[in-house]
Amino acid sequence: MESIRQFDVLIIGSGAAGLSLALRLGNAPRIAVVSKRALSEGNTYYAQGGISAVLDQEDSIRSHVEDTLNAGAGLCDERIVQQVVEHGPRNIEWLLKNGVAFTRDPASKTSGGYHLTREGGHSHRRVVHAADATGRAVETRLESQARAQSNIDLFENHIAIDLITRRKMGLDGQRCYGAYVLDRESGHVETFKARFVVLATGGANKVYLYTSNPDVATGDGIAMAWRAGCRVANMEFVQFHPTCLYHPQAKSFLISEALRGEGATLQLPDGTRFMPKFDPRAELAPRDIVARAIDHEMKRLGADCVYLDITHKPADFIKEHFPTIYARCLDFGIDITQERIPVVPAAHYTCGGVMTDGQARTDIPGLYAVGETAYTGLHGANRMASNSLLECLVFGELAAADIRSQLDEVQEPPKLPAWDESRVTEPDESVVVSHNWDELRRFMWDYVGIVRTNKRLQRARRRVDLLNHEIIEYYANFRVTNDLLELRNLVVVASLIIRSAQARHESRGLHYTLDFPHRDDTHQRRPTVLFPDSYVPPGAAD
Repeated sequence: MESIRQFDVLIIGSGAAGLSLALRLGNAPRIAVVSKRALSEGNTYYAQGGISAVLDQEDSIRSHVEDTLNAGAGLCDERIVQQVVEHGPRNIEWLLKNGVAFTRDPASKTSGGYHLTREGGHSHRRVVHAADATGRAVETRLESQARAQSNIDLFENHIAIDLITRRKMGLDGQRCYGAYVLDRESGHVETFKARFVVLATGGANKVYLYTSNPDVATGDGIAMAWRAGCRVANMEFVQFHPTCLYHPQAKSFLISEALRGEGATLQLPDGTRFMPKFDPRAELAPRDIVARAIDHEMKRLGADCVYLDITHKPADFIKEHFPTIYARCLDFGIDITQERIPVVPAAHYTCGGVMTDGQARTDIPGLYAVGETAYTGLHGANRMASNSLLECLVFGELAAADIRSQLDEVQEPPKLPAWDESRVTEPDESVVVSHNWDELRRFMWDYVGIVRTNKRLQRARRRVDLLNHEIIEYYANFRVTNDLLELRNLVVVASLIIRSAQARHESRGLHYTLDFPHRDDTHQRRPTVLFPDSYVPPGAAD
């Protein structure tokens, strides 16, 4: 039986970008928010550090812009950086009005009463936070607000399959009209029809074996946009967070950079501090430098991990400022007030994504991308700490304003074709899917990780091409499942990362290759842009 749901705006993803956008659309439009699992199960909820914004009188917009440009290693879009940084303080104010309780510091005379911390790449204390669980504070408040809005319908445990566009329907021109969505509980595919569609699905770092991300970070929005005909950019720049807890039971637990901002030092197993020999900023160098330094020392020594030490701080200070990390480490028998924390790097943030403009519009009219799914030009070759939630909020605000301005002009979509299940003849092949998922994540970690070479990239390219052919040849007739859809999307994302890395013949920011160990500002100072076969330049006739 055909199932079609109709809305004004369809938002795929329920993190800070998607929920803030939904709330800023107002009470008039009918909005659907689709979430692959529970509404809060995404990268936002697990973000510990905070949100960077100029809130201190001793700081400045110019300084924040310059720090971001420096971290981005020459590839940031300065116009976008300026726009995002200028919008920072008002977005913090918006969160406050929506009930987010940031950590206060009544003794501060210049920060407006907030406790501001400093993280890698920042020249000032400008990271506003809610203890060490900022993402959870933001996500839970936005979720509460969204649930209270009568014009917002929330669809948890639903995963988008593909976008529905004019070209997919065999029509001239290009526009997005909705998406096919799998109800994970019933197994039924529904058609979601909307005048505007927003991709807010987060990043793609489950493509790697070791990651700080939750299981939902499978690059769904990037893959869907690519298949629909959108360009992607800078996919080679994958940020590896330097410090994830090293423990066999500590899956994906991040040790916030804010510890280093408060004086924690990185040490070898014998207690030797090593970061000062790699960069004058030591532990507060940008993440790519710290991650490579740790990777180098671990390989040099054959060590399983390095250690983060904050034991020189008073125990009460540690428990007050890092209660989540303190409690979680204690669960594993590590008292961080008295013991060093074993840490390793792990894939953390996707700096590239679906290309957008200053209002979050993609190449396809009616389709927007916000948050980690998008390439806006803010991050360049490396994301500066705590600029990610800021980007989510700013582009959620800008996209909402752009959509609101068109609500009275854009007509309802035409009749959409229902999902065709007539070709499904085979049962679920979960064993094959699980094997291929494991193979993909292992060769991406081994060959397309912190340090790369041409040979490693070539090996990865051959393997991902084989996996892609398997999906096309064998999986076309399998019943649609969540695992199959995620694998399909991860294979697309892996291919985009590899192709982008092969196109960059230098080392810059997060992309480091032994074959081209130096930065090349003469020939390589530009984003890496990939064009899908189905790409149609805006305004061009088919």
